[in-house]
Amino acid sequence: MQPQRTDRYAFLPGTQRPVRIARAEGCTLFTPEGDRILDAAGGAIVANIGHGRTEVVEAAAAALQEVTYAVPPFVTEARLRLAERLQEHWLPDGVSRCAFASGGSESVDLALRIARQHFVSKGEPARYKVIGRHLSYHGTTLSGLDVADHPKRRPALGPWLHDWPKAPACYALRCDACRTAGACTLDCADGFEAAIQAADPETVAAVIVEPIGGSTAGALVPPPGYLERVAEICRRHGILWIADEVMTGFGRTGARFAVDHEGVAPDLLVGGKGLAGGYAPIGGVYASEAVTEPIAAAGDEVMFYTFAAHPSACAAADKVLEILAREALVERAARMGEALTERLQAELGDHPHVAEIRGRGLLQAVELVQDRASGHPFPREANLTARVVAAGLRNGVFFYPGGAGAAQDVVCLGPPFIVTEDELDLIATALAKAIDAGVARASR
Repeated sequence: MQPQRTDRYAFLPGTQRPVRIARAEGCTLFTPEGDRILDAAGGAIVANIGHGRTEVVEAAAAALQEVTYAVPPFVTEARLRLAERLQEHWLPDGVSRCAFASGGSESVDLALRIARQHFVSKGEPARYKVIGRHLSYHGTTLSGLDVADHPKRRPALGPWLHDWPKAPACYALRCDACRTAGACTLDCADGFEAAIQAADPETVAAVIVEPIGGSTAGALVPPPGYLERVAEICRRHGILWIADEVMTGFGRTGARFAVDHEGVAPDLLVGGKGLAGGYAPIGGVYASEAVTEPIAAAGDEVMFYTFAAHPSACAAADKVLEILAREALVERAARMGEALTERLQAELGDHPHVAEIRGRGLLQAVELVQDRASGHPFPREANLTARVVAAGLRNGVFFYPGGAGAAQDVVCLGPPFIVTEDELDLIATALAKAIDAGVARASR
């Protein structure tokens, strides 16, 4: 007799949730009982073209029939088509070289290794440190956690991680420098200069930045000029700049990539979630010729992952990118993002427990506090964000839990770009109800 299936069966702690999903279509998830859940988070801010697109499934299946598997250095038609589409239609000017991985975490790890290999190949082996920011997240690999500052996910692994200096987060809500000056000072960007000096500039290989913060603090949007200031600091010290766009890339913020909002191209660009929109596990690293040329000239190479650029994943990603362009969904993400912001402001702008509504395009976040005037948070043991997400599910809407450190309780939104006006109405009203329900339970 087969073991009884339970929510705990065969899974590690924390890797499963007591919600069963039987199928998905558009912006909606369906349980085995037929209950509908509006996917206001796009899963983990992944789904961009919506669920259930048959043509993506067919493209992936056709690629599998042609080539089930080929070692990543070999060229398959699916790999070649995807790389060409990226180079011709998606990547920022000056960023042209492609390498693929099986997801965002692997892609960040690959970008860090490329940065290190760049300097080793140039004959500068002393450069190995990577400077990140506070309230940042760069995936679940040890290297990604090493360069990030996620207060919930680093501590248990502390003995394996470095304690390199960090720059401050772009966190206007709690920025003392800007509050004192009465306007943005770009002090957060200049913090990279201080961190680089503290680490010894001659030992620093790269700086890594989420151009718009992900779910760690919740859609932190930098002030105008921030990315250019960071790029200038890196150029002055001969340091590579890595833009981590695993969450923001491929249209999520209403532009192809978040760096496009400022027109600044990084040395290394990382993209993951939106590349295949949840239809396949794939991510990528995109580099300038200046980054890869020393590696090629020295006859060196970058190690690959076994399942990187899997033919079916490449075919799925290629079809997703085709759909994004054909249906002008990046532009739609910009429009619907503005509409979502308006609805959130209407429902929650004066809410006594909402500190801030922020974001860009269809990456939005709401930060929750116990007291709006002081910004004082709820006690950690209240588990407010989890309560709000649970209340949303009870009302048929899934929100993504975020928050860490000073930004303790954050609810993130990232619906598919095909989200409708009526669905935006439901998202906003359901979130308001979920916050009230979560606060009521947390206050008992």
